[in-house]
Amino acid sequence: MKGRCSIFFFILIGLISIVAFPALAQSEGEPGGSGTGASGPSASAALSQSPFAGSTPEKPTPGILKISLQDAIDRGLKQNLGLLLSSENIRAARGDRWTQLSALLPNLTVSTTADKSQIDLTEYGFNFKIPGAQIPAIVGPFSYFDSRAYLGMSIVDWKAINNARAAAQNVKAAQYTYQDARDLVILAAGFSYLQAIAGEARVETADAQVATAQALYDQASDRWKAGTSPAIDALRAQVELKTRQQQLIAARNDYEIQKLTLARVIGLAPGQKFELTDKSLYEPLAGLRVEQALERAYASRSDYQAALADVHAAEFSRKAAKAGYLPTISFNTDYGVAGDLPNTITHGLFDVRGTLNIPVFQGGRVHGDVLEADARLNQARDRAESLRAQIDADVRSALLNLESSSQQVEVARSNIDLAEQTLSQARDRFAAGVTDTVEVVQAQEAVASAHETFIASLYSFNYAKISLARALGVAEEGVKEYFKGK
Repeated sequence: MKGRCSIFFFILIGLISIVAFPALAQSEGEPGGSGTGASGPSASAALSQSPFAGSTPEKPTPGILKISLQDAIDRGLKQNLGLLLSSENIRAARGDRWTQLSALLPNLTVSTTADKSQIDLTEYGFNFKIPGAQIPAIVGPFSYFDSRAYLGMSIVDWKAINNARAAAQNVKAAQYTYQDARDLVILAAGFSYLQAIAGEARVETADAQVATAQALYDQASDRWKAGTSPAIDALRAQVELKTRQQQLIAARNDYEIQKLTLARVIGLAPGQKFELTDKSLYEPLAGLRVEQALERAYASRSDYQAALADVHAAEFSRKAAKAGYLPTISFNTDYGVAGDLPNTITHGLFDVRGTLNIPVFQGGRVHGDVLEADARLNQARDRAESLRAQIDADVRSALLNLESSSQQVEVARSNIDLAEQTLSQARDRFAAGVTDTVEVVQAQEAVASAHETFIASLYSFNYAKISLARALGVAEEGVKEYFKGK
């Protein structure tokens, strides 16, 4: 007995070690554990970055790629990380649906057992003592085999039925979320592309301003050397030239960084050289009525449809929780053959069983499931209502930004003409000796400010159009509609 107890003791210690060690290792890797988990610095940095800002890079292409706005969007829809992850969520939701359906579908298994045993009857409490007869305590060894097919299925199980229905709604929600992710990719790619266009325009404007400042400096320097202008005019023009050169350097650096950001969003290969083909994107857009835009948005926004699918899934989950109070009916059967070994003589075996399971007392488990399901249902409804209100705000904000930025583009464009006329007249006055470089430098500042305002307003107008397409839930169609011919 001592030897047997020792064996059981070591087996028990081994089982505890097998179960406890993975749990300990998992707890150390979790955010609350002592190891490096999601709460560490690297995890915090990873969580702070949206997956839509990254991508899986494609293979490099020789030469310089020509990238239009539509090309950037098409590439983003193929390579963007956020969209790729969302597509895998659909697969996971489908897998969960099959898992829930398995509780309703027939399950067929085949099992074959071959056994050789020897039994000590005293271990089971049999100690035969018959006077004049000697009954052995050891039975065996004996051998046998048993080969059967097992079939089982649920006939009536409302909990499993509603769980399957909830899983189907989860698949719909994942599909809607995937479509919404496509809209977000278009928004991210469009935003990055428009930023890069604005950066390129700022480089061109800064380059032109450097040329203008250089011409002014040359003119002021010549006049100073000729003795017709004081040295302060040449120094002032030189300061203006250096300032414009610094702005050009900063603009080029910003532009290259914006191109890197765009390349990450749309999945270009690291180091891939490319050029932007859509330079000045300005096409007036006919105004939309708020009521029509909202009606279209509620019907088309994929994130709102996903939220409604989440509500339906939560409703079925609640029904599944309440079904824990209801009886279930199941059917199980098996058929096979069995016999002695090594003999080949067999005989058939079968078992047919129908089971009615009536829950009487579950220790409050079903009540707890219902409370949890109620909470999840209320949360899903609250999120859907909040999103509906957010859609209203998104649409109204996009329409307001679109109207405002459109007016700003027109004003900024006319302001450029006025500022350039002022600069031309100031340079003529300086050449005629009527004024000094102060007036010319101020006119240059006005031209630079007018160009910057125009670039910013044009960027805001184009981004407002993409934002409106996103707010309406028609980003893919909207980009083609709002940027025709680009």
